[in-house]
Order: sequence, then C-alpha cells, then structure tokens
Amino acid sequence: MIDFSIFEKKTNIIFNDKKLLEQAFIHRSYINENTGSHLSHNERLEFLGDAVLELIITDYLYNKYPDRDEGELTAYRSSLVNAVIVGEVALSLGMNEYLLLSKGEAKDVGKARSYILANTYEAYVGAVYLDRGYEIARDFIAKTLFGKIDTIVAKKLWRDPKSLVQEKSQEYLNVTPSYSVLSEAGPDHDKHFTIGIFFGKDLIAEGKGKSKQEAEQAAAHKALETKDWLD
Repeated sequence: MIDFSIFEKKTNIIFNDKKLLEQAFIHRSYINENTGSHLSHNERLEFLGDAVLELIITDYLYNKYPDRDEGELTAYRSSLVNAVIVGEVALSLGMNEYLLLSKGEAKDVGKARSYILANTYEAYVGAVYLDRGYEIARDFIAKTLFGKIDTIVAKKLWRDPKSLVQEKSQEYLNVTPSYSVLSEAGPDHDKHFTIGIFFGKDLIAEGKGKSKQEAEQAAAHKALETKDWLD
C-alpha cells in the first residue's frame, strides 16, 4: 500500500480508512494490467465526488453572486470545474506522484494525464466526503478551487468559447466556424478526441477532450487565443 502520510499532511486531511484514500488514486488501466491485485479503481468515487463538487461549487457561487442569473452561474461553474483547471489544481497538490496507472498510461504526460488528474481530484473529493464528511470536503474544495473564480470572472473566461468564436468570426471575417474530428483514441470507457476548428478550409486550432463537445470547446478557446479575440 502507498504511504500517503506526506500527502495527508499537505492537505491536512487524515483519513480513517487508508484503503479508501488509496482507491481514489487507482486508475482503471492499473486494474486491467494487474488483475490479481484485489484492488478497485476510482470511477465510483469519481462519480460521487463529481456530484459533491458540483453541489459545493453551486452553493458557493449562488451566495457569492446574488445578482447573477442561473445561466451565468452555470457558465461560471462549468469554467471552474473544467478538466484543465481541476487537473492543474490536482498537479499542484502533488496528486500525480500517487497515481496508480498502467505502464502505457504512465508514459503519457500530456493532455490525457491532465484529464486523469482531474478525475482523480473528483475521486479524492468523493473519498473525503465518505471518510470525513461534507464539511471537510467543502473546506478542501474552498482552499483549492474557490480562489480561481475571481480570475475567471474578471477575464470573462466563463463565456462559452464556441458561441464567442462564432460571433467573432462572423463579425470580423464573415465566416462560420466548422469542426472536424482529427483523431480519437482509447477504449470506449475512456475515449480522447482531437478536434480541429476550421474557418473555411483553414485549420485554425486543435482541441482535445474526453468527449467531442469538450474537444470542440477546447478548440474554440484555442482559436480565440490564436486570433487574439479574448478581450
């Protein structure tokens, strides 16, 4: 069993059930490669943690921005819990050092690792919720994620990239963007898509994601950066 004592000190959350903590860091690929390990992967914890995270973030935004409507608050929440930001937070916490992955997944340190880390953060939140309760889970999310929202709102990063890039491309270039799948990889339960955004026949940018929609949003955001349309 992995020694999580340093990680527990860093987060100031000491688990009663160490096996539950370990499970939060076990990727499905590790189980597939180590069938006799009698361990469980983290996807059930991720499922639970995703719901806990959404409730805590929603409650925080509802109270922080009493004058904003539900549409804007939904956009804020989506921007705050997207895989890139959550993955960066997980990396800063040192979660990458504790991941149990297959040999193949362990070699990939690019976008795919960022998504794995984001999912691990959610699984960890689920484990904290089960082991230490709602308040401790909320405090952890408050310390690690709440502070990101001020930048998101100030820089208007919450705006839907696909809608914005369509608005800007029609305004400045009189073209409507189109999207095309450039590649897809991974098993059905863990697909990764690369999608290109085109202005006419010109490929402007590429985006990656665990769904086509997520990859399209990433491509649209990259296009906005490329064209310097993020005001």
